[in-house]
Amino acid sequence: MLVIPAIDLKDGHCVRLKQGRMDDATDYGDDPVAMAARWVEAGARRLHLVDLNGAFEGKPVNGEAVTAIARAYPNLPIQIGGGIRSAATIEHYLAAGVTYVIIGTQAVKEPAFVSEMCRLFEGHVIVGLDARDGFVATDGWAEVSSVKATELAKRFADAGVSSIVYTDIARDGMMQGVNIEATLEMARQGGLPVIASGGVTDLDDIRELAEVAGQGILGAITGRAIYEGSLDVAEAQRLCDEFNSTALREG
Repeated sequence: MLVIPAIDLKDGHCVRLKQGRMDDATDYGDDPVAMAARWVEAGARRLHLVDLNGAFEGKPVNGEAVTAIARAYPNLPIQIGGGIRSAATIEHYLAAGVTYVIIGTQAVKEPAFVSEMCRLFEGHVIVGLDARDGFVATDGWAEVSSVKATELAKRFADAGVSSIVYTDIARDGMMQGVNIEATLEMARQGGLPVIASGGVTDLDDIRELAEVAGQGILGAITGRAIYEGSLDVAEAQRLCDEFNSTALREG
């Protein structure tokens, strides 16, 4: 299982939001590349980038910062979400060196778009499902749909999607612990590897996820916890590696 540091971009700055609210942001600096370096040096093997402005505007806004990070670390898998609603945007990001694009709002509003993008960009598409009380939220979490997250995930199981990033909005940025039950439910019902997001607070959360990683948990995205010091990236990844080694020996 991977521990995946998040770098959320708003107006060129690295920030963290509480429950997706743009008016409740904590600023962690105006140098995204330096922030990426911090997590890479701590042992991160993948980065999760979010263009927050793009999520609300429906098109990339912080693309320059994303491209700068990708060029600084050409061999590091990077996933980007926020405002990805066209083939041209995906093509641009992949050409810049990004490994995975996360389709969120468009996956809910136009599921056929996901299938088409998987065909055009095989192996590079992740679907981001953000849920409140199990129902999918869109447009930067401003709207909550009547679609169940697990039901939507099932639609993409055979489309060529590489994984699902599942975010429990109620816990995102709140430092209240990860929703293990909902994350496992997504892995079981959706039929795709799941990256947990929202509420990862400390090593206990990582341990709980690592213990069930064999049931379809690919990784855990962490943001506020690593910025505020309640979780150490290097220590968390070592713990995951230990669980992985034990599972391999026992398997």
